[in-house]
Amino acid sequence: MNKFTKLSLFTLLVVTVLFSACKKEYETIQTTDNAIIASYISKNNLTSSMIPDPDKSGFYYQVTSPGTGNNFKNPDSVLYNLTVKSLSSGATYLQSPLLGNLATFVGYTNQFYNSSLATSTNSGAYDFPAIRAAILSLKPGGVARILMPSYLAFGRNGAGNIPSNEVIDLIVTTYPYQKQALLDDNRITTFLTSKGLTATKDPSGIYYIVNTLGTGEVVNGVESTVNIKYTGRTLDGAVFDSNADGYSAVLSQLILGWRVMVPKFKVGTKFRMFIPSAYAYGSGGNGGSIPQNTPIEFDLEIVSVTN
Repeated sequence: MNKFTKLSLFTLLVVTVLFSACKKEYETIQTTDNAIIASYISKNNLTSSMIPDPDKSGFYYQVTSPGTGNNFKNPDSVLYNLTVKSLSSGATYLQSPLLGNLATFVGYTNQFYNSSLATSTNSGAYDFPAIRAAILSLKPGGVARILMPSYLAFGRNGAGNIPSNEVIDLIVTTYPYQKQALLDDNRITTFLTSKGLTATKDPSGIYYIVNTLGTGEVVNGVESTVNIKYTGRTLDGAVFDSNADGYSAVLSQLILGWRVMVPKFKVGTKFRMFIPSAYAYGSGGNGGSIPQNTPIEFDLEIVSVTN
């Protein structure tokens, strides 16, 4: 046997051993996770309510609140939030921001992304068919619970603050609204009622309260340069931006809510407005303190205008 043949056989042997070791490790994790989930279901008397994945991949889901109306279908829009917890300890690893919400077509809800769960080999994007399966079992406003083995979740490397080989307890909460504008309107009107505020609703869906009606120059349109003092808050009262000295900009460069409302008033006007997410930072948020699909509010004073 020549040296080349010996080397080839040695290489094949090493590869075979490594492959067998990896396969054995995977099978061990799979067996362990499945046993953990089966034991949890049995101990908590969930045998009759937990539905095994029809494809028998390993996850289970439970409808904890069915919602109302018709069951979701793949082409439907769904507005929802996710809570990612540890099955063993109950610790919450991730909660999608409740000031806003996730939103997509049901058929795409398996595409899960969160930048905090990025790793050296993953940008934070995961494929979780369990989420889609659970939502398809719900009606708008329904809630489902998913028990997901680690090998279908974040694996042996974990992600963010989620440790290695962690079995996941995932809660999917859908909203009764299938249009973002309706959910935003509900959030704003609920906030106004809770604060005892009476506001006027603009045709755009923006609500506003005029505190001082100005008598100065009219803002002619979005190409005008305005100087405005402002404070911006999310509906939980957190300030995300403010300028008490006056901020100058061409109105067309500002968020849509400002472009719609500021030209309705004259210089000197002080008003408060409550802006649906589509007229604020939309489905992308602002990349920081404002999550996606979040209504916001502003106190504004129009200081001056250059038309």
